[in-house]
Amino acid sequence: MRRSQGYNYQPIPQGSAGGSNDVLEEENERLAEELQGKIGALKSLTIDIGNEVRYQDKLLRGIDDDMDRTGGFLSTTMSRVIRLGKNGHQKYMCYMFLFVLGVFFVLYITLKLR
Repeated sequence: MRRSQGYNYQPIPQGSAGGSNDVLEEENERLAEELQGKIGALKSLTIDIGNEVRYQDKLLRGIDDDMDRTGGFLSTTMSRVIRLGKNGHQKYMCYMFLFVLGVFFVLYITLKLR
């Protein structure tokens, strides 16, 4: 990664071995601090991602439960309508059709006048 930042390798002069260790140690400390800061930022980011995933999972579970309840309600209603149709109550089916048609007509008129 250092080379991608334009770092050019320069060999350490052989004459000053004692002073070069200090320079290398200081550079290592500086790089370790930079790395520690980046690790802290990544840790914070992963914690935030985990919290968001848990929140989204909770929302999806709620939606799934709502869909299950709605599906049960719809299947119960459809079975009642089918039973009503099979019992020979054609008059009730006609009334239901006219009621639905009337509701759609009222909605159409209401939306048209806006």
